[in-house]
Amino acid sequence: MRETITISVPEEIKAELDKVVRDEGISRSDVVRESLRDYLFMRRFRQLRARLLAKAQAQDIFTDEDVFKRIS
Repeated sequence: MRETITISVPEEIKAELDKVVRDEGISRSDVVRESLRDYLFMRRFRQLRARLLAKAQAQDIFTDEDVFKRIS
């Protein structure tokens, strides 16, 4: 199911968005959807990384070399 949302953006962002739409031949909605997907993915990734980093540091794992020593 799709829902419609309304957002406001500064004029310069709208102008850049419109240029992307013209250059790539896709709709504003497509650009915004893809941007939101990317943002939400990166947000989940950063949250997961933060949780894993805390667990690694609790086990004295701070660098790639520390990881390599553990798995070698």
